Amino acid sequence: QVQVAESGGGLVQPGGSLRLSCEVSGNTLDKYWVAWFRQAPGEEREFAAAIKWSSEDTHYGDSVKGRFAISRDVAGKTVYLQMNRLKPEDAAVYYCAARQSSRLAVTPPLYMYWGRGTQVTVSS
Repeated sequence: QVQVAESGGGLVQPGGSLRLSCEVSGNTLDKYWVAWFRQAPGEEREFAAAIKWSSEDTHYGDSVKGRFAISRDVAGKTVYLQMNRLKPEDAAVYYCAARQSSRLAVTPPLYMYWGRGTQVTVSS
């Protein structure tokens, strides 16, 4: 069983940066992918980034590639999402999710564990 909890959301100006954190509990994290999804009002939940806990393999959605970076701290059991050059269209609730599998997935139904989300607002 794994639990995830997000933090770090807030208000940032266009062009600014923000770092989200996801605390992950559980003892067998080597078998997991941890991902960030986001959902804007009226939109479907969208894949942003994922990291494989055991190998640090990463994968990004096209809309964030080159601007966002996902990383993990093994000792602190935390996954970070560093978001740079933020745009108004990046505004959304950001969710952390975990999936027990050796294979990457980018669709929400394939992730078993979810946090409650953290709001990111990008506005001047």
